[in-house]
Amino acid sequence: MEKKKQFKDRIQLPFLFDVEKMVLEARALKQEHYEYYKVIPLRAPAHLVDTSLPFPPPASDYADGSWTEWKDTPALEKSPYLTSIVNEFSQYTTVNLVRLLFLAPKSVVQEHKDPTLALEEEKSMIRLTVPIDNNEGVEFFLNDTLAPMKVGECWYLRLMDPHRVINNGTTDRINMTIDIIPNDKIISIIEDAM
Repeated sequence: MEKKKQFKDRIQLPFLFDVEKMVLEARALKQEHYEYYKVIPLRAPAHLVDTSLPFPPPASDYADGSWTEWKDTPALEKSPYLTSIVNEFSQYTTVNLVRLLFLAPKSVVQEHKDPTLALEEEKSMIRLTVPIDNNEGVEFFLNDTLAPMKVGECWYLRLMDPHRVINNGTTDRINMTIDIIPNDKIISIIEDAM
């Protein structure tokens, strides 16, 4: 049996995005106050965007995007710069779930694992992370070590490994996550960045 290639648990990719434009659009979508954690879907399962579509069969693993069709949400349609980021990755591969993740000040995402979000997994989806708004109190730990992600950068993180987030700052931590199907093009970009 052929052994699957091993990748580093974090790899900064050669994409850099305009932080000011991302922050403006993300904050415009945030709208109301929230406690602890807020998720704004930008691409979502088609039946959630268009309620006239039939509900797909239940998924054993939501992260495996093959269980449904994916559509842009009204939030993404109102956000031209965030749309351009999604389109950037659509050139290389299929883009499934895309979200803005807000973590309130003085909040923590407890350590957890996302079992299929890794290149090493047989039927994997990978998640790219683009930090939009951080503060000095934001810390993202992967395998108990700090991932040095800066706003505007794009990172592949092996999220089947233990990870947690701490926001000890006084402002929101905002990330954009982009779940994609790994193919030869995107794997080549990741390998070149290692």
